Amino acid sequence: MAMLWPSPPFLYAPSPVVASLTAACAATLAFLAISEFRGANLRYSKFGGRAKKGAGGGGGGGGALLLPSRVGMLVIYAPALAAALASFFVPGAVEGARARILAAAVAVHFLKRVLEVLFVHRYSGSMPLGTALLISSCYLFNGMAMIYVQHLSHGLPEPAVDLLYPGVLAFAVGIAGNFYHHHLLSRLRADGGDKGHYKIPRGGLFELVTCPHYLFEIIGFFGFAMISQTAYALVVAVGTAAYLAGRSYTTRKWYAAKFEEFPARVRALVPYVW
Repeated sequence: MAMLWPSPPFLYAPSPVVASLTAACAATLAFLAISEFRGANLRYSKFGGRAKKGAGGGGGGGGALLLPSRVGMLVIYAPALAAALASFFVPGAVEGARARILAAAVAVHFLKRVLEVLFVHRYSGSMPLGTALLISSCYLFNGMAMIYVQHLSHGLPEPAVDLLYPGVLAFAVGIAGNFYHHHLLSRLRADGGDKGHYKIPRGGLFELVTCPHYLFEIIGFFGFAMISQTAYALVVAVGTAAYLAGRSYTTRKWYAAKFEEFPARVRALVPYVW
């Protein structure tokens, strides 16, 4: 475990608080990942559709209050952004270079998502308020818990293998690749037609996988884990990867069912592999 911090934040002898946070994070992300693989998808993006009040579906929604998709996405990302920025104004919350870089990375991640919602993505349909609040609470909880656990590690001996700057690089690659493929998606949305305003994505790694934006998001979350080098951040990265793998799997099935011409060679998430 030379790449992880010693106790209390880590696996050797975690404090009860950190152990509880880690267990809750792992259980929640495992549940969401399994649900996605089984087809019980959270209702947003392609799986939000043009839901009407009283419609069922993954993530709840029977008789639920529906939000315009853009508003729902802002509900998802804005609280985590506000909390990450607020951590810089809480005395002692981000002590040391590693903690400051982690908090800054979390803030940049969610700032990018908010700006994309406002200026990049094109939306149609709606999102149940319950879905927006569920995802928002997960992002808020995990972002703040990563920063809090990092706070607990302040003053302890550094891990023997320092991954801080490789983590910054991984985060930068992840956020850049994610933005690029989100930009391609925004350009490839059709103006209309009988296929729900969607086209088969082209360009970049869309030629090889259905969800390269998820692949780069996973890289970005492992960047968090490398910057932090706490077990909690590693659990968040692994859990997020599992959830997005499930989302990619069902997204590929969605495209294959909707478009007869969808290329069989295009994988779900990892080029040439899966």
